Amino acid sequence: MVEHTINATNAVVTMDVALPGIIWGWMITLNMWAKSIGTGVVLIGAFLLYRHKKEDMPSLRWTMPLISFIALNVFLLFTLVDLHQPLRMINIFLHPHWTSAITVGAWMATIFTGLITVMMVISGFDAFPDFRRHCEVAKTVRGNSDVYEKIFPFTVFLAIPVTLYTAVIMAESSARELWQAPTELMQMLLAAFMAGSATLIFISDSWSKEVRKDLALVLAMSVFFSFMMYMGEYFFSFKAAEAEATLAFVHSGGEYNIQFWMAMSLGFIVPFFLATANIKNDNKTLLRFAAILALIGLYLAKDVWLKIPQLLPLS
Repeated sequence: MVEHTINATNAVVTMDVALPGIIWGWMITLNMWAKSIGTGVVLIGAFLLYRHKKEDMPSLRWTMPLISFIALNVFLLFTLVDLHQPLRMINIFLHPHWTSAITVGAWMATIFTGLITVMMVISGFDAFPDFRRHCEVAKTVRGNSDVYEKIFPFTVFLAIPVTLYTAVIMAESSARELWQAPTELMQMLLAAFMAGSATLIFISDSWSKEVRKDLALVLAMSVFFSFMMYMGEYFFSFKAAEAEATLAFVHSGGEYNIQFWMAMSLGFIVPFFLATANIKNDNKTLLRFAAILALIGLYLAKDVWLKIPQLLPLS
């Protein structure tokens, strides 16, 4: 709103007015959820390739970059759609400001997606030999398939900052006491482990029991520690007045109380017990059920944690 004008200079003095309601909605929730899958499958895939032989996971080399490629493009698509001026995003690459977490994150995500694309093409040609025999380009790529092994370590390295940089952006938001960088960084990393292990469980039917046990172990540990962090903030937020007021939206009788506890029970508590039970007794059906619940619960938890700080008036 215009408060007054200065006739001598024709300057206009305005008052900043807080935007009411939720600005970062379901698009950003889906953005973070998809990013956790895209980076998580790479991190967990690297862990499995380090721990086990390739023969124990016959489809991992090409399904891992394929899943990551799809999830990352969903992440990038909804990032672009959410921008008010999406065409201005090109300035991040033409006129980058390296002090901005958004600029650094955009560059890292772009390079990461490019490496994933190369890995997907190379491993895809390896996975379909009949197509390779009839395609000259495929033969050339196949002849340089050692590129996969060379760029894979860089891809794994980039997966970590790509999955973490959103936490830095959230922590930079003014007057959002709940979005603290240390806790959000850890939650983002745990979300990647959680989403990555849950997603790979769906394609693990032909893998060895030892591999599935490792996936169950990673899922159980990630949901456990993530749940403990949420509970720590839920019960011990009284030291910060704003965080306490924000969490009133999920405390007893709060607007997001039901969604929050659905996320905690379905996405964290139940998958923890199902995954730990699967470490001793290999049950593919129960493990897939735990993975489904974990992915649904992760989305609901991210949605609550993203929206409730925005409901608190800034003035």
